[in-house]
Amino acid sequence: MTTYPLELLDLDDALTAEERGIRDVVRELVASRVRPYVADWYEQGRAPVRELAAEFGRVGLLGMHLTGYGCAGASATAYGLACLELEAGDSGVRSLASVQGSLAMYAIWRYGSEEQKQRWLPSMAAGTTVGCFGLTEPDHGSDPASMTTRARRDGTDWVLDGGKMWITNAPVADVAVIWARTDDGVRGFVVPMSTPGVTAREIRRKMSLRASSTGEIVLDDVRLPAEAQLPGAVGLKAPLSCLTEARFGIVWGALGAARDCLHTALEYATTREQFGRPIAGFQLTQAKLADMAVELQKGYLLALHLGRLADAGRLRPEQVSVGKLNNVREALAIARQCRTILGANGISGEYPLLRHANNLESVLTYEGTSEVHQLVIGQRLTGISAFTG
Repeated sequence: MTTYPLELLDLDDALTAEERGIRDVVRELVASRVRPYVADWYEQGRAPVRELAAEFGRVGLLGMHLTGYGCAGASATAYGLACLELEAGDSGVRSLASVQGSLAMYAIWRYGSEEQKQRWLPSMAAGTTVGCFGLTEPDHGSDPASMTTRARRDGTDWVLDGGKMWITNAPVADVAVIWARTDDGVRGFVVPMSTPGVTAREIRRKMSLRASSTGEIVLDDVRLPAEAQLPGAVGLKAPLSCLTEARFGIVWGALGAARDCLHTALEYATTREQFGRPIAGFQLTQAKLADMAVELQKGYLLALHLGRLADAGRLRPEQVSVGKLNNVREALAIARQCRTILGANGISGEYPLLRHANNLESVLTYEGTSEVHQLVIGQRLTGISAFTG
């Protein structure tokens, strides 16, 4: 009899009944709406983003940790568990919900005017409006302070020029939160994608996150009214706080990909026979499985601790960096190791292992590369910034 990977330490006992209930709803949704189709989405390089957004909205997944405006007001831990279940299906599917809720919606919820919140958040929570978050540029990823997208005053209007790159949901989005440099520092703007001068191009030939819509946004003399500016977003700390929200979901989400890989490898190893016995009976295979299970439990306990800190209002950005650095790095190692247990079958689209591994290569570097998170942690430990000089 095999043991489900996260049952090794009876970790369900650390959750409340409500948290388990939310997790189970998302798990069932992924089982019915994602798992049967995601291999084809990945192979085709496209997913039904708008349909998925509407289904996620119907069960309250979008912006679920936010309050008011049609949002569920769930705990941070419950949101993390939802991210875990979504990414057990596919990292691209989790990215859809994460970008919608923790980047685009959170930016409006935290920094927007009441008018902006009333206009956008209810339909975004319902999944009928899809959002994206434009910070990364073609030449400026880890160093957003060097962004070249500009916003200038023209009477009472703002005029934006520039470009954003690697923007999840951009090709199908209805609205974008765009960050631009102004004479008064970095500011955020709510930009309907139908605004003249805004164009989005789908990025093709990706080897990772293929079940996700990723694009480039070009802003050419885009004129916006004064009320498009996010009034509470002043300086680079505003978009960075949004990234912290998204990174928290990744801390949990990466564990979902790892759990799916380990569960697949366990099932395979107990049924695949070589030399007259299941390969799970060989010491080297059991050593691999044991080591991966230990790392998965450790990552889960780390995520749960961060979730409890977030729910208590005490979570700090560098603590999220610890979680993202560790959990994504270990999840990728687990996906690769599980692939070896399946041998040649591990590269087949019939199994999720290499799909998860390829996706995690992107998760490793988006929302802050491993090196960036190492430096964030290093700065906290030493009191010295290593980002410049």
